[in-house]
Amino acid sequence: MKKFNEAKELVAALEADADKFYNKANSAAGTRVRKGMQDLKNLAQAIRLEVQDTKNKATK
Repeated sequence: MKKFNEAKELVAALEADADKFYNKANSAAGTRVRKGMQDLKNLAQAIRLEVQDTKNKATK
């Protein structure tokens, strides 16, 4: 659950930069959003693997 909460916090932290990029055309904010989305992708993959591992252990 810890990693899931990290993902939620990451999305919340990116909200201000996303607003700056989409509404104010701030390209530096766009770069930060892209980096944050890559971090989110990696975190999501780690969560997927953790869930799968936990599920497999429970069925044995």
